[in-house]
Amino acid sequence: MTAKINGFEMPDRGGCFGEYGGRYVPEQLEKILDEILIAYEKIRDDDDFKKELQFLYKNYAGRPSPIFYAKNLSRKTGGARIYLKREDLNHTGAHKINHCLGEVLLAKKMGKTKVIAETGAGSHGVALATAATLLGLECDIYMGEIDIAKAQPTVIRMKILGANIVPVHDGGKTLKEAVDAALDAYFADPVSQFYAIGSVVGPHPFPMMVRDFQQIVGIEAREQFQAETGLLPDYLVACVGGGSNAIGLFTAFLEDHDVQLYGVEPAGFGPEVGQHAMTLTMGTPGVLHGFKSYLLQNDRGEPSSVHSVASGLDYPGVGPQHSLLKDIGRVNYASATDQEAVDAFFELSKAEGIVPALESAHAVAYAMKLARGLDQTKTILVNLSGRGDKDIDFVVEHYGKDHGIVL
Repeated sequence: MTAKINGFEMPDRGGCFGEYGGRYVPEQLEKILDEILIAYEKIRDDDDFKKELQFLYKNYAGRPSPIFYAKNLSRKTGGARIYLKREDLNHTGAHKINHCLGEVLLAKKMGKTKVIAETGAGSHGVALATAATLLGLECDIYMGEIDIAKAQPTVIRMKILGANIVPVHDGGKTLKEAVDAALDAYFADPVSQFYAIGSVVGPHPFPMMVRDFQQIVGIEAREQFQAETGLLPDYLVACVGGGSNAIGLFTAFLEDHDVQLYGVEPAGFGPEVGQHAMTLTMGTPGVLHGFKSYLLQNDRGEPSSVHSVASGLDYPGVGPQHSLLKDIGRVNYASATDQEAVDAFFELSKAEGIVPALESAHAVAYAMKLARGLDQTKTILVNLSGRGDKDIDFVVEHYGKDHGIVL
């Protein structure tokens, strides 16, 4: 499937989604990125590659992930019926395994010996470490010091899987700085290493490539929802940090204009600088990490500090395709606060026995708010992008008492 809007392919040959995307990199990196682009364009149409990837999706990752009608949550919330695309049931516990298997397969076929990446909440790091050990490559994961402290279970998992964890102590010590450090390491040796970017961000071809690997989520969801209900959903809802899980769900529905799409950003503590990560809601176009997109930035064009209770969402930029989708009005970008996300974390856990990742809880929170204003004939499909095992210790420590959990 090729992603199109109004009949036009995205991105164009230069890797641009309208005015966004492209490459803003040193000249010496252009050749390396061209090699990745050529290798990817060749391999994505290769029958052997597609068969191997589909085999791993089915027999290793556990695809297709099911769709589940959250009847108890829908009844408790009132209004529209809420369905969940259960990406939390994938091996490693999130949607990240979809592109990690693809990227590591590509790296191996290009003759690379090591994959490197950043991670925030740890889901991408775990998925990449898993794919790397499965396919026999070394793996370095760069992670901010603050995120390491918040997500100890995922750090331990990565180490068990054989990954080398590289703590990042600079700046805000979170996801943005982890990306900075991973890029520096990649620039130092782009020959033997492959930078497996964890979202639909970065210079071309990464936003396209990660999107292509993630679009299986939407392809499955479209078929499953029609098989179960005979219709398409009225609304799709997914959280947005860099934006990979949202693009993965949205891509198969972009030409279905009766389906309304909602991307949910982290409103954090509120609208003040450094208290949120609402890039599309409050940002302006700028350049970060080799690509152009909406960006939270100061008057000098420097990235602003950001915050979210969900480490996987605290990034000042966003994927370039999301930036275009905002400008043309195809996707509505909304937000949920830290408190709303935590409340939704507990609501879904107690209503359906499903503990969501804090990232996914932002989408659940907004879906519940949206449902209340609709009648029961309407349907909402939420991309439950990950499970909350990684967040339990943090949530209970900081919010448990408010929800009746005393250890």
